[in-house]
Amino acid sequence: MRFDQKVVSALLALFLFTSLSTYGQKAKEIRRFQLTEVRQGVAVDEGHFYVINNHSLTKHTKSDGKQTAAWSDTTGLLKHMNSGVVIGRKLYCTHSNYPDVPMASSIEIFDALTLRHIGSHSFGLFPGSVTWADFYQGHWWVAFANYSDKASAEGRDNRWTTLVKFTESWQQVESWAFPANVLQAFAPKSTSGGTWGSDGLIYCTGHDKPELYVLKLPERGHTLQYLKTIPTLSEGQAFAIDRSVNNKLVFYGITRNDNYVIVSEIN
Repeated sequence: MRFDQKVVSALLALFLFTSLSTYGQKAKEIRRFQLTEVRQGVAVDEGHFYVINNHSLTKHTKSDGKQTAAWSDTTGLLKHMNSGVVIGRKLYCTHSNYPDVPMASSIEIFDALTLRHIGSHSFGLFPGSVTWADFYQGHWWVAFANYSDKASAEGRDNRWTTLVKFTESWQQVESWAFPANVLQAFAPKSTSGGTWGSDGLIYCTGHDKPELYVLKLPERGHTLQYLKTIPTLSEGQAFAIDRSVNNKLVFYGITRNDNYVIVSEIN
């Protein structure tokens, strides 16, 4: 019996991916908070976590989940916020016109204390919908998603998902593709959350699976290097790593079907 080399290679990659996913790190639940609405993601700082919905935000104390502030778009200009990251005293939320085409995106900026909207950075029309952003080593790192079930008019599927590096003043510097096995895990969707870890690695999630994918920049070439998969207690979607906790990987994730924010420690 003859085997197609491409089929053999694909099966081998899937086997290795599954094997690496089965062993190693795992998440242990610390606490969970059931809230009124949890749809897109969560951000976190030293004292609070922030729930991101399509066009609204809520702020909660980390100790008991008590809501301390809220914001909702009353202009109709915001369609689909995806994720958030707190940097200093500002909450930066990614936003796109998903599922509309052509794809257009922006980053919306809020005062982390009051949730007052204080600014916006527009990417305009871009070959992908922005789903997550982080600021690391003096640069912005922004993921632009493409979807196999919502292929663009240009025929782009999720293989066109890209991580783009910008300067602090939003000049594009470099970009990378995502590994084929991670794209297969995302399929038919794309990456929904991501951040840099204190270990210098990139952590990202897909749209639905309870998995965290660990990547790093390649020494050469144009594709991020896959390292491992960590099972999580939450769905995909946008998540946050609590950077105020030292020497531990404390992970905030969500479950949309029952509106939970789940806090876990990964070890």
